[in-house]
Amino acid sequence: MIIGQILKDALERNASDVILTSDTFPVFKIFGHTRYQEEYWILDQKELQQQILGLMNEQQRDTFKRDLELDFGIDLKNHSRFRVNVFSEKKWLWIVFRPIANKVASFEDLWLPEQVLDFTKKKHGLVLVTGSVWSWKSTTLTSLIETINNHKHKHIITVEDPIEYTFKNEQSIIEQREVWTHTRSFENGLKYALRQASDVIMIWEMRDLETFRLALRAAETGNLVFATLHTSGAARTVSRVIDMFPPEEKEQIRSQLADSLVWVIWQELLERKDRDGRVLASELLVNTTSVSNMIRKDTPHLIQWAIETWAGDWMVTMKRSLQNLKERWLID
Repeated sequence: MIIGQILKDALERNASDVILTSDTFPVFKIFGHTRYQEEYWILDQKELQQQILGLMNEQQRDTFKRDLELDFGIDLKNHSRFRVNVFSEKKWLWIVFRPIANKVASFEDLWLPEQVLDFTKKKHGLVLVTGSVWSWKSTTLTSLIETINNHKHKHIITVEDPIEYTFKNEQSIIEQREVWTHTRSFENGLKYALRQASDVIMIWEMRDLETFRLALRAAETGNLVFATLHTSGAARTVSRVIDMFPPEEKEQIRSQLADSLVWVIWQELLERKDRDGRVLASELLVNTTSVSNMIRKDTPHLIQWAIETWAGDWMVTMKRSLQNLKERWLID
């Protein structure tokens, strides 16, 4: 199967993404740069469509025919798991593959602030991992969940679209639920997780208001909830969450967030200076008593000041994170 060989070659070349469509050569994205792979022949539309549909089960094919786009996961035996997105554009079908690491990245590999490890010991609250589309948010979440899995006796439930890294039970027991395969939506998966004796809940992405409401409720009622958001800036994330809600709910949401938020990390990937690859820069906001009061009193503009004031103790600014990477000769 031509797609299988393309994916194997992509893994050998450390490609972060593989992009296929008709009438052009396959494209590998390597360290942020797209490169045509001209050693392959160009697939025509009929051949590509047959191969794409062959990757799906019957339910996925029906969903794709209805919605014209689909996220799902596949396993390339003895090699890797891939997250897959198929979509239509003009007259062509496109498919994008993203390999999922077989091994969970360590905190040392991710260059995360050391303080983050302490917060995996919390019994309840809301943790938000934020950043752009390609900033290793899911990698960070996976590392956090695996840390809990290895050191704590917890019942962990994940709601994903699709399932990426496959966890194995260590000290904890983990249930992984995929949207449309095991539950109808993030909202449904989260709602029923509250009835399944959960201790830790991981939501791959906060996509709607009801999911936010349920996440806050879960954090208030004894769960440690991890989730991702597409935002930039730890302080701006707080404003973004509150602004999503209608005016009549904002006061209640500020109160819930002030009580439930544990920390927010904003992270971005940068090209390394010392060798090929990427390195993570991050900003950490911790919900101290002062920050909680800022959220409750609707003074989010002071939160960035709080990060800068307490940087070096509990918090980390993006500026300081970049400076540390520069001092280690990892970035320009």
